[in-house]
Amino acid sequence: MARDFYDVLGVNKNASDDDIKKAFRKQAKKYHPDANPNDPSAEDRFKEVNEAYDTLSDPQKRQQYDMFGSAGAQGFPGGAGQYYQQGNVNVGDLEDIIGSIFGGGFRRGGATGANFTGQANPFSQSARPQRGQNIEQPITISLAEAYSGTQRLISKEGRELRINIPAGADNGTKVRLSGEGHLGAGGQAGDLFLVVTVDETSSPFTRDGDDLTIEFEVDAFTAMLGGKAKIPTMDGTVTLTIPAGTQSGRKFRLSGKGMPNLKKKKQSGDLYARALITIPEQLNDEQRNLIQQLRDSF
Repeated sequence: MARDFYDVLGVNKNASDDDIKKAFRKQAKKYHPDANPNDPSAEDRFKEVNEAYDTLSDPQKRQQYDMFGSAGAQGFPGGAGQYYQQGNVNVGDLEDIIGSIFGGGFRRGGATGANFTGQANPFSQSARPQRGQNIEQPITISLAEAYSGTQRLISKEGRELRINIPAGADNGTKVRLSGEGHLGAGGQAGDLFLVVTVDETSSPFTRDGDDLTIEFEVDAFTAMLGGKAKIPTMDGTVTLTIPAGTQSGRKFRLSGKGMPNLKKKKQSGDLYARALITIPEQLNDEQRNLIQQLRDSF
């Protein structure tokens, strides 16, 4: 006995059109044959999911199904399961949805080149030129290189390729080299993607998105009385005014002194300088007496 179409999609009988479409996307992605190459039963489940969607996504078919079951839905031209025939929900509609799920990278009708009813698929992937697969290659750069941008030379098939890594690159940034992936079968070659990792271990700065943080030392007397302090930035050293009464851990914001934004070339993050108050480790007798007097005055 055929399963209830609502159960197949995992929705109730009062489900809206949007609920049905969302449920179909989820089930189609789960059971698509190309996503389950080692599971022969996935293709049957996939056909079942498409059959259910074909019926429940069409108001007339759904009404007939609710009244008479699957036999009623089959009574309409282009009924359930006829995904390459003329009907209210045709192959283009279904493939647009499936294509949006898989990014256009999955084949119609699975690995067999057949349509959802098991008939020969006239649009089989094997009958068309196939684009080559993309290649991903990891690459590591320093934080300083990520700040200013850098270049790398890589060898491919006896050729040297010079790659520009843009300023603002972060962990996971992908740099694309068009046509440098695997060769296609009658189609264009895939692309080569360099996947960036930024090594911060040798840098005094820590990164959070486009913002940077650095710690700097302030002697106790400057912290109490106020003064000046030198702060390192990615562009060099700047002078920061320290107000009297500065506490250890206080953060000073230096606007625009952080990392450049990868997408907005004229925009940069901020640098946060965190004050660490230092005290003398050794005192002579005179100094000790003076500090004792200062402490007593408080």
